[in-house]
Amino acid sequence: METTAKQTKPQVVSPAELLEHWQGHRRVTRRTIEAFPEDAFFNHSIGGMRPFYKMVMELLAIAEPGLREITGDKPESFDEEFKHEKNKEYFLKLWDDATEAINTLWEKLKPEQFQENITLFGQYEGTVYSQISYFIDNEIHHRAQGYVYLRSLGIEPPLFYMRD
Repeated sequence: METTAKQTKPQVVSPAELLEHWQGHRRVTRRTIEAFPEDAFFNHSIGGMRPFYKMVMELLAIAEPGLREITGDKPESFDEEFKHEKNKEYFLKLWDDATEAINTLWEKLKPEQFQENITLFGQYEGTVYSQISYFIDNEIHHRAQGYVYLRSLGIEPPLFYMRD
């Protein structure tokens, strides 16, 4: 097992493997967005939950800006109420752009950074690894809500384990 002075915990997966895991989930979430009828993406709700587009706005407000803050020491503000067009294709483009940005930003991360303590958006404390894990977990959580919406509309959601 190889460690550096800053890396005190053993590495279980490589940064490249973690990125592929995350991007696999992002591909499934993209297919989930695609599965929604246009009107339902913006308006369908169950039990007082937000429409799925609002959940996607949250995911977009966290992933790329959070990773940008991690890699650039530039504080970011959390803005899930950003201006947007009200069509699904626009959101798919935002999703694709964020996916590419994540790939580019990821190249700036060094393995020893994953155990560093940081505060994101001026309020969320944790290690780089715990923050990225939150990004992934939060996406899975909201995608599951999207799956419930799709099923309520009579639409079969994408297979969650098909991440290619």
